[in-house]
Amino acid sequence: MDKLLREHRKSLGGVDVISFGDDAAVERLRDTTCVDVPMQLNWTWNYDSEVEELRSLYEKGKVNQWNAETDLDWDVHCSRDEWVIEPEASMLNNVLVAMGADEETRRAAAFDETNFILSQLLHGEQAALQLCGQLTNICDKMDEKSYAASQVIDEARHVEAFSKFMQRKMGGIHPVGPTLKTLLDLLLEADTARKKTLGMQTLFEGMAVGIMNVMREEARNSLLIDMIRRVELDEARHAAFGVLMMRRVVAEASEEERNELEDWAFTILEALNANHQLDMLRLLGPRYGIDPEGVVEFTVQMPNFGELNSPIYMHTVIPNLRNLGLITDRTREQWIDAGMLYPGTVGAN
Repeated sequence: MDKLLREHRKSLGGVDVISFGDDAAVERLRDTTCVDVPMQLNWTWNYDSEVEELRSLYEKGKVNQWNAETDLDWDVHCSRDEWVIEPEASMLNNVLVAMGADEETRRAAAFDETNFILSQLLHGEQAALQLCGQLTNICDKMDEKSYAASQVIDEARHVEAFSKFMQRKMGGIHPVGPTLKTLLDLLLEADTARKKTLGMQTLFEGMAVGIMNVMREEARNSLLIDMIRRVELDEARHAAFGVLMMRRVVAEASEEERNELEDWAFTILEALNANHQLDMLRLLGPRYGIDPEGVVEFTVQMPNFGELNSPIYMHTVIPNLRNLGLITDRTREQWIDAGMLYPGTVGAN
């Protein structure tokens, strides 16, 4: 199948990666804030509940609201002078250990890395906020519209929480990575509700849950832990919405349509995976004397690369896609070859 962002691909260590090497091109991409989105609006005159599972999710969302300003303890101290995450969980720290850097430098690098990851999650939350607004128009059942509307307020709260944490505690927000920006624009531009739901609710929400699960488990700062825990609870509900929506779509789809959705899911996540942290390394690496491409080439050639790379995919998104029938024997080896599916892990078979 054709790969996304082919013009930005190169081989490092025999592995396909995506690299936006031209800083001017990256800035032009970030400056493109107006996206031409095809939009369909569907009225519905049936105000009764038609999809019990979606109505249940909507009800859960109403009782599980939280206030980012008052329910989080903003008095908790957080600074680059302390380890905000476990050192071993930081790629930059591990690289700098090998380079013989002192602890102060490694601690600051881990702080910057955490800020970068949270910044990308923040930009993804804004995309989800906008996409759920689209779903309130596109969906044709009131249960779907109601749930999408409830997720809009969830995403607005996540944007508030992440942005306040980074501005108040981490000194600012890193710009969106070019690979992520391109893929988020692609989801916002998708011309059907099923692709928007599969792309954002199933793929990106599932990825977000996997990333946040790792961050929460490795975090040392109590405010960061509590914020991620609260967001994760919302995100799990969002991923469930994607599965419920897509289960009906897949059941009604022809074999050709299912294959198209299966291939589309792989191309989206393969492009995200093929970035292999290059956007972060290009931004932060020069501060610490790190060679971005050298680090990636070494990483992807490690014998256990697939085992190390796959956990954020195997946590939620791979099991959900398998349960939906969107990873089959037809594509399974491609997921393994890309290092996103690791045989023997729960949910891999």
